[in-house]
Amino acid sequence: MPLKAVLFDMDGVIVNTEPLYYKMYHRFLKELGIDEFDEDFIATFRGASSKSIYAKIIGRYHLEKTPAELETIKERLVDFYREDNPELELMPHAKELIEEYHRKGYKKVIASSSRTAYIDIVLKKFGLEPYFMAKVSGNDLKESKPNPEIFLIAAEKAGESKENCMVIEDATNGIIAANHAGIFCAGYDFDNEHAQDYSSADIVVADLRELYPDRIEKYF
Repeated sequence: MPLKAVLFDMDGVIVNTEPLYYKMYHRFLKELGIDEFDEDFIATFRGASSKSIYAKIIGRYHLEKTPAELETIKERLVDFYREDNPELELMPHAKELIEEYHRKGYKKVIASSSRTAYIDIVLKKFGLEPYFMAKVSGNDLKESKPNPEIFLIAAEKAGESKENCMVIEDATNGIIAANHAGIFCAGYDFDNEHAQDYSSADIVVADLRELYPDRIEKYF
């Protein structure tokens, strides 16, 4: 069946927030009195909701804090989703890829565990709003990645069967979610320094230009 819709993860695919999140979590753990900074553990947060991240942190470090208390701390530290922040940058060739799919008439949906407010800031800052017909955020989900809910909702918003969709993901959690949803998944391995597993992706690329429609259509 032909490809008709592309479901884009945001962080690490469209916008390069991963280094900013790593810095933030380092400060976050410090504020909790935790000196250990295990990059492999932090890497498991990619693509996951805040709820599931807090559960991991509380469980690993045996904290006597509630998720709500952790949320208050994190909200104060996540200060990089701003239109005037020069450190908030697009991933290489992300906008060109989006424009190419738009030019050729493919449907495009954002499918991100980030908050709706953060997605809106990114879309506005980089002039991407006109290209996406819909968005699914962490606010819309009962379960976060690796649960397939986000991509099933995104395919529904696109009005296409899952066989006609492709997910672009950079994180293990998202790739597993796409697998569980039964949707073709392109893994984006831009900088695999943080223990992401791309083995279950249908294809893996290191450059978003490798996902241009004329290079992808052969898989559908």
